[in-house]
Amino acid sequence: MVEVSTNTFIDRSHWGRIQITGADRLRFLHNQTTNAFELLTPGQGCETVFVTSTARTLDLASAYVDEDNVLLMVSPGMASELIAWMDRYIFFADKVALSDQTDTTFAITLLGPHPDQLLTKLELPQPNSDICSHIHANWPIENIDLQIVRETGLGLPGYTLIGPRDHGTALKNWLIEHQVTTLSSQAWEALRIRQGRPMPGHELTDKDNPLEAGLWHTISFEKGCYIGQETIARLNTYQGVKKQLWGFKLGKPVNADTILKLEGAQVGKLTSIATDDTGIWAIGYLRTKAGGIGLTLNAENTTAEVVELPFLSRGYLENSQS
Repeated sequence: MVEVSTNTFIDRSHWGRIQITGADRLRFLHNQTTNAFELLTPGQGCETVFVTSTARTLDLASAYVDEDNVLLMVSPGMASELIAWMDRYIFFADKVALSDQTDTTFAITLLGPHPDQLLTKLELPQPNSDICSHIHANWPIENIDLQIVRETGLGLPGYTLIGPRDHGTALKNWLIEHQVTTLSSQAWEALRIRQGRPMPGHELTDKDNPLEAGLWHTISFEKGCYIGQETIARLNTYQGVKKQLWGFKLGKPVNADTILKLEGAQVGKLTSIATDDTGIWAIGYLRTKAGGIGLTLNAENTTAEVVELPFLSRGYLENSQS
């Protein structure tokens, strides 16, 4: 697993936050996204994918279920698009309301080797150990209510703290004063790529489905009909995943849209690239029949070695391609 050597934080307030209220909110999300919501109880959550009717990806979201609402954390710039998308499926009798909370709240993520110690210093309690589990608590240092979520958006241990926008600066200042380093957006992008979290416009597009994107863990294959369900079920039943998202270690820098070749034949394409102190890393799609971990491909004037991405899951492909 990719690791962060010191406790650090990053301001993710530019990520979208959508609040869903109304008595039908869980049923609505159950029917509109890939994961199962109807059995979730307050304090629980899950990762889920918004897809089109043909199962093309829109966004990977994290959902936090409370007593009277569900808060969705979505990718930067996606809140208004997803609200418009969901609004199309709210009918007259549906008790569902959507509101964009991005501009009224902050979201700061803590991660590192000892994120629990940061919560202790902040005098905040921990949610339970399940991904996306969360609790609400008062931060006594500033006397504000925070939502504390066990999730970093990267598949790495840590927490995301969500609260009123006006108090985000106070939390950041406290962290800086207590020698918690700031993770730059460039460093976060490198972590994202090495972990394998797909993002809209890169790995999540109208050409990709969530099975190809390695998001099997966000899909319920047991629940009933939802948008895109027929296509996803057919791909799973008939093992029809023709490409997969993999990581690549590159010999030299190349462009993000570089074609991958094996013995002269095109077998894939890179989607995102980042450089850190361990090397040059990329994410990209590779034809399933071409192979997986350990395969070395040509990428323009350099090599691309296939590596696993810790964030992703592969369903029936785990045994045959690992």
